[in-house]
Amino acid sequence: MIPIRPRGGGTSPRSTRQAVAAAPPSRVVPKPVPERESKDARGYQLEQLRRRYAPKETELDNGDVSLLFNLTPSDPDFAFDLDHLECDLRIPEAYPRHPPRLQVKNKDIPRGFAINIENGWEKLVQEKRGATLLALTNALDRGLESLLSAQKAETVKLTIFKDTRHLDPETATQPPAKPVTKPPVSRPYVPEESYSKDQIAEAKARRAREVRQLEARMSRLPVYHKSNDGIIYTLSVEPKRRANLPVGLQPVQSVQLIIPLLYPLQSLRVLLNDVDSEDAEPVEELFTQKADAQKQMSLTSHLNYLAQNMHVLAKQAQKPPANITAAPETPVDLDQEAKEAEHYSSTLEKGKGHVHVIPRPPEWALDDGIDGSDSSEEDSYDDDDDDDDEDGGAKIGSGHTNGPSLPTQTRELGTALSFPSIELHGIELLQVSILNLSVKCDRCKTLNEITGLQNNNLSKTSSCKKCATPFTVGFRPELIHQHSTRAGFIDATGCTAADLLPSTFLPTCSQCSSTPKTGPGGGGGFTSVRGETTTNVCRECHARFTFSLPDVRFLAYAPGSHGLLPPTTGPRRKLEKLGLHAGEPLPNRGACGHYKRSYRWFRFECCSKVYPCDRCHDEGEKHEHEWARRMVCGWCSREQRFHMESCAFCGRSVIGKRGTGYWEGGKGTREQRLMRRGDKRKYRRLGSAKKDD
Repeated sequence: MIPIRPRGGGTSPRSTRQAVAAAPPSRVVPKPVPERESKDARGYQLEQLRRRYAPKETELDNGDVSLLFNLTPSDPDFAFDLDHLECDLRIPEAYPRHPPRLQVKNKDIPRGFAINIENGWEKLVQEKRGATLLALTNALDRGLESLLSAQKAETVKLTIFKDTRHLDPETATQPPAKPVTKPPVSRPYVPEESYSKDQIAEAKARRAREVRQLEARMSRLPVYHKSNDGIIYTLSVEPKRRANLPVGLQPVQSVQLIIPLLYPLQSLRVLLNDVDSEDAEPVEELFTQKADAQKQMSLTSHLNYLAQNMHVLAKQAQKPPANITAAPETPVDLDQEAKEAEHYSSTLEKGKGHVHVIPRPPEWALDDGIDGSDSSEEDSYDDDDDDDDEDGGAKIGSGHTNGPSLPTQTRELGTALSFPSIELHGIELLQVSILNLSVKCDRCKTLNEITGLQNNNLSKTSSCKKCATPFTVGFRPELIHQHSTRAGFIDATGCTAADLLPSTFLPTCSQCSSTPKTGPGGGGGFTSVRGETTTNVCRECHARFTFSLPDVRFLAYAPGSHGLLPPTTGPRRKLEKLGLHAGEPLPNRGACGHYKRSYRWFRFECCSKVYPCDRCHDEGEKHEHEWARRMVCGWCSREQRFHMESCAFCGRSVIGKRGTGYWEGGKGTREQRLMRRGDKRKYRRLGSAKKDD
């Protein structure tokens, strides 16, 4: 490719930028300073803050100015539940010679995190010397999420001791006791843990794998959110026994999972949302300890464990310290169970060598080790709670969300859409994200098209194009897999589902469990229809997958669920049935007046409507036709991808007699021995051939 150069020998913008970057430092001109700022920098910058935030201004005794204002995070993807930051900015009288100070006034923010923000402000003042107060405030807004994500600073709690000895006459005569000085406690030096390159590479590979699985499973939920740096994930959670939680923890609906960059070498942490920090911090610290003890568990297993055992963690966090020190008895029970297992395995090996004792999974041992005394109490609960544990992942995000419906959660009501002979290769799950249907009016039996049906609990309302009968259509999708061919239920009122139009499907890769990302309109999947085979590769692991839809079935579960038709006036007129039925030919076998030997109809890409040919389309529409990639066979009325000569289902030729036609639908021939005598082309060029001889 020849690069395009500017005319007249000029330089391109890229070369101009390179020339500016290569200029010597002596030619760099500083940014001009307004004259008002150069005369009174303090007053000019204060006026900027007044116009930007409209603060509550107070002048202190020492000449400093205190500005009280609310700083709202400007990042639309801000990960923390913080409406605004209450700032108290102190500007000294000698500013800018003396630096400004910031104090955080939020009562709902723990003091340790407030100290992090104040220290971050001081660091910004030192790094950005000469910057205005408004520029420093904007820099604090941009770095607010990273300051809140840092480790909470340690704080000291001060208590007041009151001397009441003068109130007691007996103790007043006694000399004051000498204070007992305790020797300083020598703390051993704990060096910072370092890791080798192999450990860091292995940790990063495992983190990427588990994070990809977590995103593939939770990214469809509306509560899901991922921070810009990929460390904090906001996920919905449904505790197993919410009623057994303390009152302060019962409102929890979501958690923030903090995954360090060197996970699992660094500790995994969690923050509970919608609850008070006093009730949540003990549970969060206890979860961190359990996660460190079970590093072989994946991120999804840790999240499942939190949802299943949050009430147990809260109960253990409320126990007094004396009971917590009695926990070392648990390993004794585990050792005894291991000895019993070895004894049983040795006795079984003597009689039947093929019988082996399987050790208990680590999750079970962890669950029992939390509180061994309450095991009988947990087993005494109703069996209804145990039924919810059949699918551990269903508990996460199952509460108050509009995520993809599972087969056990969909009501079996309406018309079931199924693919009896579906073929899935390299696909774990398949879902219909956008459904396009051809529906038949219950009154006049006219076919109408309904497009854009999604799983948003909203039904599409339309009316028949012939008799104007109103009808509504809704769709409740299900997940298709190797053991279930049902794609969901169609709720139709005033009409019935007739055929499947090209729809969008979302496959889940069986190798990495990833799903194509969908946009606001539901795009991102793959369009397919009955009789079509779709092959593509995964965007994450590049594995090849294929799914084929040989046939489509509509099964009415509730025949009377279509609703009542509006009353009509006068006798009904008999209408001709124009619906398409698979296996029956089209009217006139799909031929039209322009092409009498073309046995098919075409679905044009410009308007997705069906016409026998391009001329019929141009006569019926006001726009010019575009290339048609789909067709309807005139012999069996099945819609399929465009084929040049024959139908992919019935095998009949759609362009007349196969092998003898030389125009679309024609039956003519160019062989002279087969031409009729009246054809003037039969003896053409014969005289010139004899002359040449």
